Amino acid sequence: MIKFSCEKVLLQSAIAVTSRAVAQKSSIPALEGLLLRADQELTVSGYNMQTGIRTRVSADITGTGEIVLNARLFGDIIRRMPDDIVTFTADDRLMVHLSCGDADFDILGLSAKDYPDLPEVEDEYSVSLQQKTLRAMIEEVSFAVSTNESRPVHTGALFEIADTGLTMVAVDGFRLAVRREPLEKLEGGAFSFVAPGAALNEVKSICGDVEDLAAVTLGKRHILFTVGETELICRRLEGEFLDYKNAIPRKNPISVVANTKELISSIDRVSVVISDKLKSPVRCLFQHDRVMLSAKTGNGEAKDICRIAGDGTDLEIGFNNRYLMEALRYAPAEEVRIELNTGVSPAIIVPTEGEENFLYMVLPVRLKSAE
Repeated sequence: MIKFSCEKVLLQSAIAVTSRAVAQKSSIPALEGLLLRADQELTVSGYNMQTGIRTRVSADITGTGEIVLNARLFGDIIRRMPDDIVTFTADDRLMVHLSCGDADFDILGLSAKDYPDLPEVEDEYSVSLQQKTLRAMIEEVSFAVSTNESRPVHTGALFEIADTGLTMVAVDGFRLAVRREPLEKLEGGAFSFVAPGAALNEVKSICGDVEDLAAVTLGKRHILFTVGETELICRRLEGEFLDYKNAIPRKNPISVVANTKELISSIDRVSVVISDKLKSPVRCLFQHDRVMLSAKTGNGEAKDICRIAGDGTDLEIGFNNRYLMEALRYAPAEEVRIELNTGVSPAIIVPTEGEENFLYMVLPVRLKSAE
């Protein structure tokens, strides 16, 4: 018989985190549930056969065992309970009694025998970094992860760990984002792997804006992210990731500097006439100390000017407005340097200050001759 009591807030937060890995619909009913295991400690797990999330909850356990509960129903019940101590009892017939304050619920659980085991991750290589750093790095590259399943390896982000630090790379055929951070210490030598974009978005939500460490452990087929009391396990993506170092042209004759916020505002203004139905590139004419932006669709025409530093030598180049805007939005810098070559060569965007810890490459859209 399982019996424990714990604070509602702690249980609710554990359910919220682990539910993110629960299958919405599955031929195995147990996978639509959360596995609760009461032993020396209470653990709650969610698993959709791709990503598993397991977290430990501080609880007073008086009866041990394991049971599966429907994630949505269990979450809804706990969320509506008063802020007090939740008492949980489950008998051998899988009947669960929940009480908190004056509220009581009885629900039926499922047998834990039908719940697949989360993969074990052998500790081949591992690296630790601050949660807030990992979170920022994921945020600043994951938007460029591909959603095209024809190249599965690019639906994830590449992690490269070496003495120089951690490099994360995402690419989707139109743009590429690279983010680097130095590491304090590296044990066990250099290694690299590709982690699925969907799993990384969950890791980002689990990481707090804190200096506490998060650990990344690489196994033969899986990756384990350990953040505080929570573990996320996901499958590694196999395949040949783009040789990004050779894909980025860095000998570009034109270099201009722009204020990130001002350039975003200008692109945003001319994007007003662009919609999903009426697509059009943003036409950029880089001149001396300014860039003229324009867009023209069936909705109308929009023009704006953004001040920059440097000479764009009258280079005209077109970009997908969203790809250009996202690059600037995620660039961790107030000012960026934009390196250009020709109207059909990729543009490179890097911060002007400090280490080059962020690089973004975006391919241009071919412009029809003077419209």
